[in-house]
Amino acid sequence: MTYLAPRQGLFAIILLVSFCLQTLLLVISTDQQLSKSRALKGEQMVAQLIDEARLSLENKDRVSLSVIANRYTSEQDVTRILIKDNNDDILVPVGNAPMQQGDTIRQIATNGDAVIGSVALTLKDVSKGEIIAMQWPFVIGTMLLHLLLWLIYGYLARPTKEQISALSRNIQDLYREQYNQGDQRGYSRDLERGTGGTVGNPADAQLSDGDSESVTENKVTSKRTFNVHNEVNEYLRNQQNQETGDETGSLTAASEGDTEDKVVSIAKRYGSQSSGQTSKLSTTRAVDSVRVQIVFHDEFNMLERLAPAQRLPYLALCTQLLNQAVTELLKQPLLLGVSATNEARFKDDGASVVLKADNSHAKVALAGVMLAKLYLMLNKIIHDKHIELSRFALPAKAGVSDEAQSEPMTHLLESIGKKEQLLILLPTAGLKQISNHVQVHSIMRPTTVYERECAIFDGGNDSLIQRLADVRNAVLMIEDEDESLI
Repeated sequence: MTYLAPRQGLFAIILLVSFCLQTLLLVISTDQQLSKSRALKGEQMVAQLIDEARLSLENKDRVSLSVIANRYTSEQDVTRILIKDNNDDILVPVGNAPMQQGDTIRQIATNGDAVIGSVALTLKDVSKGEIIAMQWPFVIGTMLLHLLLWLIYGYLARPTKEQISALSRNIQDLYREQYNQGDQRGYSRDLERGTGGTVGNPADAQLSDGDSESVTENKVTSKRTFNVHNEVNEYLRNQQNQETGDETGSLTAASEGDTEDKVVSIAKRYGSQSSGQTSKLSTTRAVDSVRVQIVFHDEFNMLERLAPAQRLPYLALCTQLLNQAVTELLKQPLLLGVSATNEARFKDDGASVVLKADNSHAKVALAGVMLAKLYLMLNKIIHDKHIELSRFALPAKAGVSDEAQSEPMTHLLESIGKKEQLLILLPTAGLKQISNHVQVHSIMRPTTVYERECAIFDGGNDSLIQRLADVRNAVLMIEDEDESLI
């Protein structure tokens, strides 16, 4: 994988500022040079005009003065010429653009010691755009030079594979050192609690005030917490060995205090459970129940803006459809021993169904996947029919997970869930149940641990699809009968 040069965008901004400053300095220096040259040229033209018009100015011959002045206004830099007599009366005003701004050069015309009049010549200002147009080869060359410098920097400053590997090792060593320190502090604190040592907070004070029975219980809790620390360490090492790149990004975001708090919270949850129960971080836990979450794919929050007179009947229809799907699906011999523990009810945020296994042979994970896919198939038909009739309807997306990971599945549906998509977040035992019936694929470029463990429904075998089609038709027939009775 090729990485970009560090702070390449900042370097591009610096080059852009440099290009603008160079262009500004070019315009300023060129304007000063042109101003000086035009001033010298204007003084020479005024002196020459006075010499040519001296006789006509004495006689106040306006025609001759106009002819002489018109020859000078043909110059590109001259915008106006004003000739006055000795009484400051205007004799000849000549110029095609009298309203243009510019530098005016005035000089008194004399004949010996007598003042016979005055001449005022106005030179137009050179605009900044004209200066840039005159210097376009320099401007284009400077821009290309800065672009070349940016490309060279982006190529030469890219980190090498050795630098990336060294940085990854340093990050992992730093995190491992911080994590080990957190483990040692947590273990020392647990030992102090078990041996009646110094108490550092009110919770420890309550534990230290008990009798000998509570001290014995604290010792057992300390040993159990120590086992949880070992379990968390082992899990994180396995995850680091599997995908170093993804784990490195998450390691840099965790601080020493956050890591210790996570370990202590896991230890508390573990301490409240039985000693034989498997940790939620473990992928080898058994699947006794699954939660099927179905949410609407409402990109523009149309459901919230819908009037209650339309929203409530639509939610009631979805609820009825889901409950009938659960009833018909659980009649399948393949799902013998699976039952629903709740009655689903759709709200604005969707609905959820909890399925449990009544015996060890029940395929509760497969039942959850089949139910989620079945409802997506039904909702697709209902949605298309409503759109055809110009009625309100929303597409849906679903997620299947065990109870331990129901909350992460909710976040996954909100963050990465797409229309008509089925997400699966199950431990190894659940994946084995569906492996012979369902094809899945992983999420591209995951950013979290749950996204890496999540799978997307990619299809099923012919037998599964046929079963779902039969159940779908049965549910729709029941729906049609209910409508006909009404």
